[in-house]
Amino acid sequence: MKLHIGGQEIKEGWKILDIQKNDGVDYVGNISDLSQFKDESIEEIYASHVVEHVDQKNIKKTLKGIYRVLQNGGKFYVSVPDLDILCRIFIEKTAPPKVKFHVMRMMFGGQIDEFDYHYFGWNFEFLNSYLLEAGFKKNERVKTFDIFNDTSSLAPYGPLISLNVIAHK
Repeated sequence: MKLHIGGQEIKEGWKILDIQKNDGVDYVGNISDLSQFKDESIEEIYASHVVEHVDQKNIKKTLKGIYRVLQNGGKFYVSVPDLDILCRIFIEKTAPPKVKFHVMRMMFGGQIDEFDYHYFGWNFEFLNSYLLEAGFKKNERVKTFDIFNDTSSLAPYGPLISLNVIAHK
């Protein structure tokens, strides 16, 4: 099985896990509790702009849970807002207030509902460190995944705003 966490795009071969029951959602649940899945039962996991919604006290447990359900040789495609890039855009002197406000929402979440809050600011060093601690052996930064049409390839102000990493079990 391939699992798309927080996904909305239905794609052949992928099952969707989301915190809310919507059309196309196969499993209702939270990225921080994958207890409904057996050990090593998932070939690939895709999570675009989901991990930043996990608070700092639960991030290690969450990443270890992802590692647990992945098969040996499995891949975890993780995309998060890249704090390094967002900070550069935000401090740009020529950036208009509207751009800075949008970037601030990408940093902290849109906060349009109880789920849309970001609890962690990620850059590659932070993410790589946590992934290694969870057990992942090789973590490679990539420009895009080209799997789903989502925020992993968003570039509203020039550079891509997402940090895209493939973590290998």
